Amino acid sequence: MKRLIVAAWVAGALATPAPAQDAYVIGVTAGMTGPASGNFVPVIEPLKAYIDLVNSKGGVNGRKLRLIVLDDSGEPSKAAANAKRLLTQEKVVLLINSSLSSTYAPVVAEAKRANVPLYFAGAVCPKETFPPADPLQFCSTAFGSFYDSQATLAYIKSQSKDAVRLGFAAMAIPIARAEIDYAEGQAKALGMTPVEKQFSPPPAPDYTPFATKLKDANPNWVYSYSPWVSQVRTFEAMRRLGWNGRYITWAHLNSEEELARIKDPGFYVIGTNAYFQDDLPIQAEIRAVAHRENLKFPVTYLTEGYIGGLVIESVFKATPWPPTPAKVLAAMNRLKVDLKGLRGGPLEWTKDNHFRTRQYYRVWHWDSSKNQVVRVQDWTPIEVKR
Repeated sequence: MKRLIVAAWVAGALATPAPAQDAYVIGVTAGMTGPASGNFVPVIEPLKAYIDLVNSKGGVNGRKLRLIVLDDSGEPSKAAANAKRLLTQEKVVLLINSSLSSTYAPVVAEAKRANVPLYFAGAVCPKETFPPADPLQFCSTAFGSFYDSQATLAYIKSQSKDAVRLGFAAMAIPIARAEIDYAEGQAKALGMTPVEKQFSPPPAPDYTPFATKLKDANPNWVYSYSPWVSQVRTFEAMRRLGWNGRYITWAHLNSEEELARIKDPGFYVIGTNAYFQDDLPIQAEIRAVAHRENLKFPVTYLTEGYIGGLVIESVFKATPWPPTPAKVLAAMNRLKVDLKGLRGGPLEWTKDNHFRTRQYYRVWHWDSSKNQVVRVQDWTPIEVKR
């Protein structure tokens, strides 16, 4: 049923009646079905809902935003075909990737061939968006390679009185592999002892073999960096095997609810999006939009997509009519977006930095004494430099 709903929704997006010459046209290739769709559908649905809200108020600069979404199922060949169609047939002035990192290379190649800016929304930020940035690649997603591991390892070190024996777990996809390899080197530099690395296929039918090898290495901490399914199932398998150490992983869209489901004080998540327990005014707005649009995912899943909507609106407000990829690129190279508390500060892009100028991290876990999810580290900044 979910796949039918998604397929109909995407077809509806493609059938949007506004002609291209009367709208700012944006193309999306996204993992709307497939094993990792739970990471990407909750990004695209609120992004589309925000765009619909903007259009209902008259659009941007008196013009509508036209969002064309194509499903790639997380498969590189489909993503490549989607990108080519969006760029050559639909003539989009901005291309968005919201899918697995295995789709990046072919989509980047198509965007470069067309000389159209490529925006990663809900997909992990590639290192090419860091300074000195690739001229065409941009990213607003909460997580970003290398900086995430720096923040995570700093937290582990701050919480560890004893020597750290560190295990690593990840899905066997390019950026997750690269991040764990980087973290292994950084851990050694911080005086920690890496004891085991395990990479599970996307998806693994059973995580027990990977969890067993990790447990047998006797780590007191495990760091996982992957799509949520790999992170949490590896942890749960290790607990079933009797491992009682601490496990830290990335705070994906569903982490706020998952922490409450798992109820394990030794399971930590680190991230850069505020939890809805903060009850911010902008979060009340997200709740209202989700209710009005009848979005199927819990509201706690929707922050990333809403941020994507804020970014797109800001980009096109600064793009003169008629739009061209060059004009969009110029707007993106001098962007500053007020995220209204959804993160620790604004999202700012410059000509040389297409990630953000400063990244803020928080850490949460389950507190059994309070019977709730609690914040154990408040916004901690990392400067994003060359």
